Amino acid sequence: MSLQFPVSVNRMKISARNVFPGTVKSIQDGTVYSEVVVEISPGLEIVATVTKGSKDALGIEIGKPAHAIIKASNVMLGVD
Repeated sequence: MSLQFPVSVNRMKISARNVFPGTVKSIQDGTVYSEVVVEISPGLEIVATVTKGSKDALGIEIGKPAHAIIKASNVMLGVD
């Protein structure tokens, strides 16, 4: 069985509450993974690491809209 991506969904529902719409600012391709920078507000960026296959399947390109979705069981804080 083979799946084809991207899968078109009218309104995907997800359990993550932290969804940040933005624009792809830069992409740094590695051997297996791509580092994707999404600007969610002027000067405010979120960086995601995805497989190159996922990046290509989702059609992620610089200047295109994307959503940074954060789903974590733990959040760490640090102070000086």
